[in-house]
Amino acid sequence: MQISKNNVKTIVYVLILMLADIAALVLSLELAFFIRTNFFLDFLPPFQDADISSYYWMILLIFFALVNEKIYFMRYDYWGDFRRVLKALFFSFVIIFTILTLTKMSAQYSRSFIVLFFIIAMFLLPTVKRLTKKLVFSFDLFKIGVKVIAKKEQYEKISSEISDNWYFGFKSAQDHYKMVLIASKEFVVDELQKFIKNYSKQTKDIYVIPYMDHLDFTHSTTLDLSNIRLSAIHLENRLLSIKNIFIKTLFEKTIVALSMPFVLILHLILSMLIKIDSKGPVIFKQKRFGKDAKPYSCYKYRTMYVNNNILLQEYLQHHPEEIRYYNSYHKYQNDPRITKIGRFLRKTSLDELPQFFNVLRGDMNLIGPRPYMLNEREKLEAGNGEIIFYVKPGITGLWQVSGRNKLTFKERINLDKWYIQNWSLWLDFVIFLKTIKVVLLKVGAK
Repeated sequence: MQISKNNVKTIVYVLILMLADIAALVLSLELAFFIRTNFFLDFLPPFQDADISSYYWMILLIFFALVNEKIYFMRYDYWGDFRRVLKALFFSFVIIFTILTLTKMSAQYSRSFIVLFFIIAMFLLPTVKRLTKKLVFSFDLFKIGVKVIAKKEQYEKISSEISDNWYFGFKSAQDHYKMVLIASKEFVVDELQKFIKNYSKQTKDIYVIPYMDHLDFTHSTTLDLSNIRLSAIHLENRLLSIKNIFIKTLFEKTIVALSMPFVLILHLILSMLIKIDSKGPVIFKQKRFGKDAKPYSCYKYRTMYVNNNILLQEYLQHHPEEIRYYNSYHKYQNDPRITKIGRFLRKTSLDELPQFFNVLRGDMNLIGPRPYMLNEREKLEAGNGEIIFYVKPGITGLWQVSGRNKLTFKERINLDKWYIQNWSLWLDFVIFLKTIKVVLLKVGAK
């Protein structure tokens, strides 16, 4: 049987990823061994095993768990890969400790060493995978040609994702393609059936983006109505579940409570800087909509001069374009009311630090929709944004890590609605990590 060039490229690609992951796991084991034998000797029991070869079977088990997650045979984005790596590590960890307990071999293995190994692998494995893919996809040879079938608006959006998100290893192609991506929005059923029929003769990989693109189907379940040859998709608004609300609240309040010592020290420093910079109170309070549209006092650091309306009116008289900008984005590009320290606080998002107190009080979540002002209710309801009132607002959210001040008011509402309809604990985790990047790199900050 003759192997085609495409198959050879696929085999080489898979082998590179597999070898990189095995190398990352071996390095994780070696680093864990070095740390365990040289540090924390006063706090941990003596490490008896000088030879770590007896632990290498764990690497094999983790590797099979990674294979089971199909990360070598399917191309996910970075966060999709990251989630599957963590899932594989978690189940491997559980299986390893179960094996050691049931076989009564736990005395022969250092539990602290195994825990340390998994902690290092949790960071090293995704990092090595990202670097490996960056290197591999720098060669056009390993990229998959993707033909996009979509109407103009979605075509541009999908094509932009293909070109910008290098982690997939995709490239737009019209003739020599291996995969077809069909966005069903604005196509009639007959057109879609025709596309699928024609392209299924040319490639085995056809992906269809559902018409209801405001819903995330990755967490849905399918009910097979076999007698009438139909399938029903079960969609659950998970953020309205009492169980999920409890998990989310516990997760967020734990993070806030653990960070409070650092927050209090930072609060003292920033309070002094605000006082030195300009006259007025340190904390600024403003009424915002909370859950069920009930107003609450949202806390921020004061970033504007006291009695600043005169400054604004004079500025707008000379800059009418700022009025048009505000009507779209509900912000000014260059606000004359902002103090020197205020600009720094806004760029770094530190002006929102006092909202940690709102989280502890129960007014807000750590992650959620934007806390909207009372005068924005009419625009919210006009855009069917009343769903935003179903949950508590958040200090950060999908809107902040997706462009923030570069987004129009309508785009923010759509992102907040998408977040509420498609919530998952993993989504919150990704937003939390992305927020750190946004704050440190000041992405979309104004």
